[in-house]
Amino acid sequence: MKQILIIGASGGIGSALASVLGTKGNTVRALSRREDGFDLTDPARIDHLLTGLDTQFDQIVIATGALEINGAAPEKSISTLTAQAMMDQFAVNTIGPALVLKHAKKLLPRDRPSQICALSARVGSIGDNRLGGWYSYRASKAALNQVVRTASIELARTHPLAACVALHPGTVETEFTRKYLGRHPAVPALEAAENLIKVMDNLGPSQTGQFFDWAGKPVAW
Repeated sequence: MKQILIIGASGGIGSALASVLGTKGNTVRALSRREDGFDLTDPARIDHLLTGLDTQFDQIVIATGALEINGAAPEKSISTLTAQAMMDQFAVNTIGPALVLKHAKKLLPRDRPSQICALSARVGSIGDNRLGGWYSYRASKAALNQVVRTASIELARTHPLAACVALHPGTVETEFTRKYLGRHPAVPALEAAENLIKVMDNLGPSQTGQFFDWAGKPVAW
């Protein structure tokens, strides 16, 4: 049985992860904005909630993110980019998860294997960008990937058995993606959760600092 922390547990993927992991006999601590006031744009609130935890976790999943904030849809052209929309994307998709990662050393054990995983997106891959557009969202996820990669290097010095990675869950049927599915194949949130759990369960120190998709395949930075 594992001790697991889910950040963003009221979202589509986060709630599915909490549900599936709980049915597997794990002890799941779920934090969300809806239930706990866990606001990724509020550093003081993040610190308060995470410093208040007295458990070390075998797995931590940062299952947060936003594609459209305050009505600002992903940009089809750079001509539609606004400073506020871009700042909002970075606040939620990059800075918030980075503030969670600040607490990784305290929340992860040093004497046994553990994982801390941040949900990213394939569109944050610079090497895989073929279609363009979505400037703010792409950039915020690319920045998140850099944060994860950098944090993994520091974490390895004190937690040599830990894996710190970015994960692409695939296109998932949630409120988050409802308006943007189009012709893209999508999977239900529970199926996406099962896929991610299989990947996480096979992560070790040799995978730390990398970016994987829902099938466990590396994604280009």
